[in-house]
Amino acid sequence: MNEWQLNLNEYSAEEIALNGNRFMLGNGYMGVRGTLEEHGKDELAGVMLNGVYDQAPGQWREPVNAPNPLFSVVEGAGKIISHEQVLDIRFGHVSRKTVYENAIVEADRFVSMADVHLICLRYSASGDLPIHTGIDTDVWDINGPHFQCLEQNETEVVVKTNELGITVAVCTAIEWLNERSFHKFTSIYTSLDCTDPITAARESCVRALAAGYAELSEAHDARWNEIWNRCDVRIEGDDDAQFALRYSLYQLQLAAPRHSDRVSIPARALSGQVYKGAVFWDTEMFMTPVFTLTDPAVARNLIMYRYHTLGGAREKALEYGFRGAFYAWEGQEHGNDACTHFNVTDVFTNRPMRTYFRDKQIHISADIVYAIWKYYEQTNDFSIFTDGAAEVVVECARFFYSYAFFKKDKERFELLDVTGPDEYHERVNNNAYTNRMVKFTLDTAIRVLDLLEEQLPADFQSLETRTGFMAELNAWKEMASNLWIPAPDPQTGLIEQFDGYEKLEDCSLKEIKGRVLDPNEYFGGGNGLATTTKILKQADVVLMLNLFQSDYDVETIRANWEYYEPRTEHGSSLSACAYAMVAARIGNPDWAYDYFMKTATVDLTGKSKQYVGTLYIGGTHPAANGGAWLSAVLGFAGLHVDENGIHLNPNLPSRWTGMSFGIEWRGERYQVEINGRETKVTPGKEICNV
Repeated sequence: MNEWQLNLNEYSAEEIALNGNRFMLGNGYMGVRGTLEEHGKDELAGVMLNGVYDQAPGQWREPVNAPNPLFSVVEGAGKIISHEQVLDIRFGHVSRKTVYENAIVEADRFVSMADVHLICLRYSASGDLPIHTGIDTDVWDINGPHFQCLEQNETEVVVKTNELGITVAVCTAIEWLNERSFHKFTSIYTSLDCTDPITAARESCVRALAAGYAELSEAHDARWNEIWNRCDVRIEGDDDAQFALRYSLYQLQLAAPRHSDRVSIPARALSGQVYKGAVFWDTEMFMTPVFTLTDPAVARNLIMYRYHTLGGAREKALEYGFRGAFYAWEGQEHGNDACTHFNVTDVFTNRPMRTYFRDKQIHISADIVYAIWKYYEQTNDFSIFTDGAAEVVVECARFFYSYAFFKKDKERFELLDVTGPDEYHERVNNNAYTNRMVKFTLDTAIRVLDLLEEQLPADFQSLETRTGFMAELNAWKEMASNLWIPAPDPQTGLIEQFDGYEKLEDCSLKEIKGRVLDPNEYFGGGNGLATTTKILKQADVVLMLNLFQSDYDVETIRANWEYYEPRTEHGSSLSACAYAMVAARIGNPDWAYDYFMKTATVDLTGKSKQYVGTLYIGGTHPAANGGAWLSAVLGFAGLHVDENGIHLNPNLPSRWTGMSFGIEWRGERYQVEINGRETKVTPGKEICNV
């Protein structure tokens, strides 16, 4: 097996959708699904544009799938005899060779990392059958259609979205090498990029044609080399784990917005319109930490996206009668919440089910503050606060204070009627993860304001003028000191996930699955199988212990891991990596390994939930991709980075003989090497010379 290549040696009509995910290309500006050039809407071909959304009347709002410029077909080629497809994750190329009854087609394509507007295709076909290549405007949509054509010919298509009138220009230029082969250069611009996208796209194509395929490929490959030099992790002794981790990192990098701080990474990356192309808490908790330690410029863009969408978060708080910033559970370009009140359809009645993801998952605002502070702590980039992050932190603290209840009889603040990451149990009181994260938010707000007043008093005063936080600061301090944080039981060490959890039915996963009547039925909601039991979608307590490990002794962490592990269904792709990190830290690396591999291979195997109720949720999993890196580096390598520096406590799986990786801390790059009992941390300009 080539350690940098994913190889497919047969054509399977049943796996077209899965292979579209497996063979993805992208550059943060757009994602191109790995379907074949002759494929169209029926095969889920897609050119997804990050940050371009549209809402068709009566439908869910979702990202726009642009006209497909890769469409190329040999007329009369006949049935497929053999098929080979290769994804080179080292340099971001997809190639194929398909033998048909009457022709042989070979192609190579890449989505440029050097110029985010460019897609390049090399195509050839044997024989003398006609070749047709053009721009396919009959695109795959889940909740479309999303645009109307303004101009269309063989080399140019200009469309306008229906809701906001965003212009999307797709231009191509073709260099015929002979009558059977060509290079095709495509440039895509929108009116969000510039005032005249069609001219910009045309000029881009002219430049691409002049440069040529080889030169553009070389520039693209060089950028991928830079990316891998930052993020690569080398594993010794385990080829399967090595490829799975690199593949996960590849998928994560495809969606990273290096070009803009106005977009982020959606929950299904740029693989389709699933989950409305929305940004969830996944980004802050499972993706941003990877970039903070490997490519801080990307992490900064992800954080600044939250500042640019602060207006939407303020509007949502007001909608529910609160103050401050209540961030969208499903965020789009302006921060308004795309999450509906009826996200899941009951498979038995075919009626929409009322869910409370939008209303009650308040932890989203705390997750954002956590990512902000960790970014600052690990980069020492104080400008993030003056550029807007301090205002985000202040408004999130304000929201939580306005949401909380003060219980006079108990002399403490509580957070009632919330939903934690475990969505199988909605509208609970004092969810352990949520309460601890809210305390972190309040403590962080106080700390940030102290730093700002000390270092930049003029900026401190400007922030006070804009937000008026001084009138509430003492109240935040009081809440931070008196917010109820569920404590470990003195006898068992267990932390109750939420009030009343211990009173629920304690049944096994096997018992629950034995009660299933429909393979796609939803376990949560008002009548879900797990709602009245201790079975969890994902263990909030285990994740909390992972984030705040210094607050608890190892025995407490171990007791909770062992208790919640058999009660967790892992209905979320985010769950396994949390278990992997904690298992490694409590001395069970081989148990952690299984969870690591489940996380790292989720997009290779396709073994993830494809439906919640009747809702299709397929696509790639960038949070799990990030979770694979976190499991390896924070889990097995035992990396802990804080304001005091870099700490390591390795605990490698038995089949690993060593590992090495690079990180960046406060502007300096370091190489970490773990071999047997020896661990080295050395400064180095090149993090990993791949």
